[in-house]
Amino acid sequence: MNTSTAEDQTKMTDTILFQRNGAIATITLNRPEQLNALTKPMWQRLGEVAREVAAMDEVRCVILRGAGNRAFAPGNDISEFPTERSNIEQAKAYGAIMHSSIEAIVSIPQPVVAMIMGICVGGGLEIAGLADIRICGTSSRFGAPINRLGLVMAHAETKCLLDLVGASNALEILFEGRIMGAEEAKSKGIVSRVVADDQVEAEALATAQRIADGAPLVARWHKKFVRRLSQGTPLSQAEIDEGFACFDTEDFQIGYKAFLAKLKPDFVGR
Repeated sequence: MNTSTAEDQTKMTDTILFQRNGAIATITLNRPEQLNALTKPMWQRLGEVAREVAAMDEVRCVILRGAGNRAFAPGNDISEFPTERSNIEQAKAYGAIMHSSIEAIVSIPQPVVAMIMGICVGGGLEIAGLADIRICGTSSRFGAPINRLGLVMAHAETKCLLDLVGASNALEILFEGRIMGAEEAKSKGIVSRVVADDQVEAEALATAQRIADGAPLVARWHKKFVRRLSQGTPLSQAEIDEGFACFDTEDFQIGYKAFLAKLKPDFVGR
């Protein structure tokens, strides 16, 4: 995403990019020469950036993407295994960083859109699967072939896959380790929308803009409510009452008055 105003903010590290353009923030996995394969420092920084953007009230939508158009990410960089994941203690330390970053992404209160071009496998699939809306191209490929590495997907990661596709599909993905195409991924719930390869970026940006144009507090409430209801346990009275809190917001006044006047609302997030 290119910046165009003085208010746009860009923060960079070598392998994780953060950029804000108005109300839309973009987090980019940035190792295009390695198809954005994830390293331990990338996982660490990804969690830090996720926590930073979660605190930005002015951000109304977050895009997750990989650099370039060949891959979202193919998973973790196998070349790190001899030095960073060669035994159980190293693996537990690595896993703690991964799981902290996964929780940070899950905890982002703003809607999150995954822009998926090309390969989205293993850890890449895990990250993309944390988004609320996942948009890919027709040539995108998905899977988790970790059984070929003798590698188990730990509980925190498996829980994300289970929540995304259900038990039967999760076991199929993990047992077979098969790489699947975009349409099969859509049928399993891995992605929300499949578009032509050359339209992925435009569609993801348009989706993010539609979200950003809506009332930001409403988007956060809807995300919170859907996740809470998916737990299947009874709501407290306070939780039920929160379903009506929008009527006391300035955005509600702006929204319904704009509708009656046939004008586009300009929400302020209060």
